Amino acid sequence: MDDRLSHLGVTTAQFNVLSAVQQQPGISNASLARGAFVTAQSMLGIVANLEKMRLLHRTPHQTHGRIMQSELTQKGTEALASAREAIDDVEKSMTVGFTAKEIAALRSMLQRCAQNLHSA
Repeated sequence: MDDRLSHLGVTTAQFNVLSAVQQQPGISNASLARGAFVTAQSMLGIVANLEKMRLLHRTPHQTHGRIMQSELTQKGTEALASAREAIDDVEKSMTVGFTAKEIAALRSMLQRCAQNLHSA
């Protein structure tokens, strides 16, 4: 995935953060870190780089001033759309020869694995 995303100047980790921010505008660094299974300090570095790239911006939470909320910029939305196309190509390559039913089963099992990890 990193190879496919490199021409966009985005890493897989950054793609995942951009996707999470798009799904949950205003998400905090702590929530992003928990979702990615990394430390808050590691996530801070990823988010800071995305902010420098002008792909997202952060604003203080209205009632909890120390919490910074992330939102995509227009440039971030466009970069994410391009990155999704690249990731879709990788996923299609991975599943060549799979039936639609097999792909659905694989997707379901991976989602269950992720849910199990979040519950643990």
